Amino acid sequence: MTSQIKGPGIFLAQFAGDAAPFNSLKGMAEWAAGLGYRGVQVPTIDPRILDLDRAAESQDYCDEVQGLCREAGVEITELSTHLQGQLVAVNPAYDIAFDAFAPKSLHGNPKGRQEWAVEQVKKAAVASRRLGLDAHVGFSGSLAFPYLYPWPQRPEGLVEEAFAELGRRWVPILDVYAENGVSYGYEIHPGEDLFDGATFEMFLDAVGGHVAATINYDPSHFLLQQLDYLAFIDIYHERITSFHVKDAEFNPDGRQGVYSGYQPWINRAGRFRSLGDGQVDFNGIFSKLTTHGYDGWAVLEWECALKSPEQGAAEGAPFIAAHLIDRAERAFDDFAGAERDQATIRAMLGL
Repeated sequence: MTSQIKGPGIFLAQFAGDAAPFNSLKGMAEWAAGLGYRGVQVPTIDPRILDLDRAAESQDYCDEVQGLCREAGVEITELSTHLQGQLVAVNPAYDIAFDAFAPKSLHGNPKGRQEWAVEQVKKAAVASRRLGLDAHVGFSGSLAFPYLYPWPQRPEGLVEEAFAELGRRWVPILDVYAENGVSYGYEIHPGEDLFDGATFEMFLDAVGGHVAATINYDPSHFLLQQLDYLAFIDIYHERITSFHVKDAEFNPDGRQGVYSGYQPWINRAGRFRSLGDGQVDFNGIFSKLTTHGYDGWAVLEWECALKSPEQGAAEGAPFIAAHLIDRAERAFDDFAGAERDQATIRAMLGL
C-alpha cells in the first residue's frame, strides 16, 4: 500500500545558488533524491534551473527536463511562479521593493513589469501541460494589503475595488490555466491580498468561482495569524490542490504579538521553523487531508530563522515520509462484524 498523498517533495527555490549542485536542475534533482525526496517543485524565475520561455515553446525541451529528473530519481511536482505572480498586482507602496523580482530593464516601469509578469505566468500554464502537470503554485499579488489595518478609516469601496481589479487581472490568466488543464494554487500568504479564508472567498467571487483558482495550502502562515488551520481544510478542501509542508511557532509575550514589532525573523514572536521544530500539528493536517481525499504532493518549503538549510533539507524528507498515511482498506472492527440479515435488523429494532 502507498499513501494517497504523494511525497516527500521539496521546493527548490530556497536552495538555488551559484555553486554546484545548486545551480542546475540536474544537480538539484540528484541532491534532492540523495536526501530521500521523490519530487521537486521547480521555480521558473531562474533559467539555470528551468528556462520558462523554452518550456512554453518546446515539447522536446520539456521531455529533456522530465528525463533528467527521472534519471536522478525524482519527478516534478509543480512549477512555481511565486515571484512573477506577485508582480501581477503591486500597490505603488511596494514598487521599489518588488522591482527586484523583474528584469532590470523593467525597473521603474510598473506597467511593463506587470505585462511581463502576466505573460510569464501564462507561459507557466503551457509549460506545465507540456510537462504533464495538472497543478501549479504561486502568489496573487496585492493592491489592498497596505491598508490591512483599518486605521486610518478606509474609504468605502476601497477593498471592493481592489478585489474587483485583482479579478480583472487574473481571469484572463486563469482562463489560460483552464485551457491547459492546470490549476493555479494560490499560496494564502500575508503580503498577498489572498492571506486567509475570507480574502480567498472575496477573490473567488471576483473571478466568478473560476475552476482554475485553487489553494496552495501552507499552515505556517495560518499559525502566525492564529487562524485555525485544521478547520481551514474542512472548509476549503475542495479547492486545495497543493501543499507546502512548513513549520512555524508563535510565542507572544508582554512586548510582541502577531505583528512582532518590526523585529528581524530570529527575534519575532511569530517565526518560521524547520519541520518538527515548531508548533504546527502535522499529524492533524495529514489526517485531515487524507480524510478529505487530497492526493497531491506534500512538498517541503524550508524557511527557518535558526537551522541551516542543509540540516533542514536533510531532516525534511524523513519527517514528511513519517506523516504519510496508508489509508485503511477495511474498518478496524470488521473482525467483530456480522453478515447483513434483514430479519435480524428488524428484530433488533423491534419491527
